[in-house]
Parts: sequence; C-alpha cells; structure tokens
Amino acid sequence: MNDSDAPAPGRKRRVREQTPVQRALGLLVRREHSRKELTRKLTSRGIEGEAAQAAVDKLTEAGWQDDTRFAENLVRMRANTGYGPIHVRAELGTHGLDSEQITAAMETFEGDWTENARDLVRRRFGEAGPQDLAQRRKAADLLARRGFDGDSIRRATRYDPDD
Repeated sequence: MNDSDAPAPGRKRRVREQTPVQRALGLLVRREHSRKELTRKLTSRGIEGEAAQAAVDKLTEAGWQDDTRFAENLVRMRANTGYGPIHVRAELGTHGLDSEQITAAMETFEGDWTENARDLVRRRFGEAGPQDLAQRRKAADLLARRGFDGDSIRRATRYDPDD
C-alpha cells in the first residue's frame, strides 16, 4: 500500500448506511430477540415501521429470528439466574408472545422450580439455610420478589405461616 491509497489526512471514510435487514441481523447476532423487541429496537434507531416489520419478517422467514427459540432461551436464562416461573411467564408476556407460546416455552424447562428456589436460598443464607423466623421471612420475601409460587417458597424456606 502506498501513500496514494490511504485516505487524505482529515478526511474520514464514508460509512455505508446499513439496510434495515443488516441492522436487525446485527442485533440478532449479539443475542436472541423476539419479533416485538426487534421491531421496537429498529424503529427506535430511526427505521420506519413498515421497513422494520419487513426486515423482521424477512429474517423470520430465513430462520434468523424465531420467537419459539427466543422464548425457550429466555426461560433457560432466567431460571439459571434465580428467577421463578411467575416472573419468567410475565417477562415472556412483555415480549408479545401469546399464551400458547408462553406455555410451550415454560414446558421446555427441564429443571425443578422448587430446587431452583432452594439453590437461591442456599446462596444467600448459606448451606444451612435460614435459621430463624426473621431469616425465613427474608428468604420468602426474596423468593416472592423473584417470582416463585407459594408452594416453592414454603418448601425452599421450610417456612410455616403458623410460626
């Protein structure tokens, strides 16, 4: 390469504008997105609604975007980070998935929600778990905020409401 091939000092190379499909694909290679989320991100980046929808449709047809795959991945990720089924189901709903898609994704979870709750309690309170009523209440509050149901909370904290 000689000096004539290099851009002149002070001049920037012209960046080619990306098409809506290229921008959407750039988002998808980083992580899975739902159709609703991907469309929203494209429009927030200045792409017109119809063009954003067409780009998402094209990527869905090509298999790059898949709501089922997105939902299954989200269930797995949230369960592995200590969230319960109530939280996960609600989050899936915010992504524009219908109840059938949500139910199907939740059924793909191969773990045990109660065991996940116990693991979270052990991480926060040690192997012995909560020792007194105050700690059990704190553990129960934590699990409720994380979206676990009452049965899982009682089993994980050995919390008896009659105490």
